[in-house]
Amino acid sequence: MKKLKFILSGGGTGGHIYPAVAIANELKSRFPDAEFLFVGAKDKMEMQKVPQAGYKIEGLWIAGLQRKLTLQNAMFPFKLMDSLLKSRKIIKQFKPNVVVGTGGFASGPLLQMANMLNIPTVIQEQNSYPGITNKILSKKANKICVAYENLERFFPKQKMILTGNPVRQDLIDIESKREEAIQYFNLDANKKTLLVLGGSLGARRVNQLIEKELDNFLSQDVQVIWQCGKLYFEDYKKYNANNVQVLAFIDRMDLVYAAADIMISRAGASSVSELCIVGKPVIFIPSPNVAEDHQTKNAKSIVDKKGALMLKESELDSQFSLVFEALLKDQGKQDLLSKNIKHLALPHATKQIVDEIIKLIQ
Repeated sequence: MKKLKFILSGGGTGGHIYPAVAIANELKSRFPDAEFLFVGAKDKMEMQKVPQAGYKIEGLWIAGLQRKLTLQNAMFPFKLMDSLLKSRKIIKQFKPNVVVGTGGFASGPLLQMANMLNIPTVIQEQNSYPGITNKILSKKANKICVAYENLERFFPKQKMILTGNPVRQDLIDIESKREEAIQYFNLDANKKTLLVLGGSLGARRVNQLIEKELDNFLSQDVQVIWQCGKLYFEDYKKYNANNVQVLAFIDRMDLVYAAADIMISRAGASSVSELCIVGKPVIFIPSPNVAEDHQTKNAKSIVDKKGALMLKESELDSQFSLVFEALLKDQGKQDLLSKNIKHLALPHATKQIVDEIIKLIQ
């Protein structure tokens, strides 16, 4: 069999980059001599993150349309044409067997061009509500790997496969790591631990809430690991104390999940997929500032199956402390949420997605 070649594209946020890297790693473990190329958007975080993961990346001059009339928007047709031509050149030179898109600006022109050149394409859609790029690309794509049910209204049914989202493999068995985790974070094993996740950059409204509720948590004998994000660390590091740890980001996600008893989290697609595998009680606070309000839809898909609680930002002041206290005091409710969210986990997503990619080559 001749040497296989894969182009992967995904970026803009960690939620698009991480799945693309996970798929590449799985392909590489099966085809050690395959060649890989990533395509991203020139000024986005994938240009750093992908080389850190050990892969080559080419950048396109592309950005999303802003919601209002701006110079950026006036440039959009030029950027799009430029990106389509560059994508064509990349594909012609590299000659991939398959092109995989995980969302983000760059995957649009790249997959569009691959479709025009009759190269098989696979889309991996992380959200319960797809973005516009993937809706357009799905008409020509060969396969669409999805993480949620009931997406027939967006995508052609016969091309969809329910695989779930790629997640870190070190999260699959965290029960066994609890003791190590308690030592690593220097926690009191007899207290409940609250883990607050604001995403890599942070979430302002979540941080404001935690600041306001800190005394409340401590008075209920709860210890807090508060990942506030690197944009906010300087504002909140002053709260580091005996039972509160304020962190810009967390290196050992497997251990922090093992230590946590209750979690507060945003509802980005990859976080939601991870939290299903971790299987602990969660209160989701979706970000309202994302396209199509997809975080609320992601969270609701779990809440509807009684696997988590959700509070909108607008409800935090009136309801948060009541909801949190009720959950903290009700071990039965905590256990039920854990059990139900675990049922929604799809831990073998990466392997399944790669199986589908291989079928296309054969």
